[in-house]
Amino acid sequence: MHSMSASTAAVLSEPVSAVVPQARPFVELDNVSLSFGGDEGLLALDRVSIEVGEREFVAVVGPSGCGKSTLMKLVTGLLPPSSGTVAVDGKMVTGPIKCVGMAFQNSTLMPWRTTLNNVMLPLEIVQPFKRERRQHRDEHRARAERLLDLVGLAGFGTKYPWQLSGGMQQRANLCRALVHEPKLLMLDEPFAALDAFTREELWIIMQDLWLSQQFSSVLVTHELREAVFLADTVYVLSKRPGRVIFRKRINLPRPRSIAGSFEAGFVSIVHELRDKIVEARS
Repeated sequence: MHSMSASTAAVLSEPVSAVVPQARPFVELDNVSLSFGGDEGLLALDRVSIEVGEREFVAVVGPSGCGKSTLMKLVTGLLPPSSGTVAVDGKMVTGPIKCVGMAFQNSTLMPWRTTLNNVMLPLEIVQPFKRERRQHRDEHRARAERLLDLVGLAGFGTKYPWQLSGGMQQRANLCRALVHEPKLLMLDEPFAALDAFTREELWIIMQDLWLSQQFSSVLVTHELREAVFLADTVYVLSKRPGRVIFRKRINLPRPRSIAGSFEAGFVSIVHELRDKIVEARS
């Protein structure tokens, strides 16, 4: 893997197009606000505009209660905006979308299913895989096993979730979120409950999965090193009601290494984001 060099400062000053070619947004929130309880209720998000390009990895950070997880529900169509528009893949979001994979802080693996059968679950309920289930059972199984092998879980397909460590459960959780090859992956603090070393291992695995499958992704996280390590772009939200107060392009070479995340150029970006969040909380 590449580590960052003394030229990091120069890399950071490159134009955006030097790292990620600009394309039409795959996800677009345009001036989105959300109030709970009507016009006189709690304003959670206030005129938020965020774009996620095709095959772009975006992270959203901010103080607790700023609406990060609410934003995830808006993108996936689980909540309608009070005003503004949400579009995914060029289509307005008016209800739950189908082209998405999701991973959360808790792995939510079904305890009565083996690891392999947990990973295969989306292939049983998402079209066109559901229609093909009987005819292509072996192919679907091979697809899930390839993903398990990719994240270091080869040979663990017959184990049940309670037989896996927390980090192994989250690896399986990522496989389940990606087995049906979604165009969009939504990550809601998926590594927050893990110890520091396991989190870093999962960052590498997440980066490898993204580089190999090239889906669009939105990560919500409190961990600023995680955001900088994984993302092409980081958005900072203010305290509630959440507003976008800062947008940072992460123009660092890929693949990124854990060692590189402790170098001066990387750390300076983390401090810049932290300063913005401190401002947002005041």
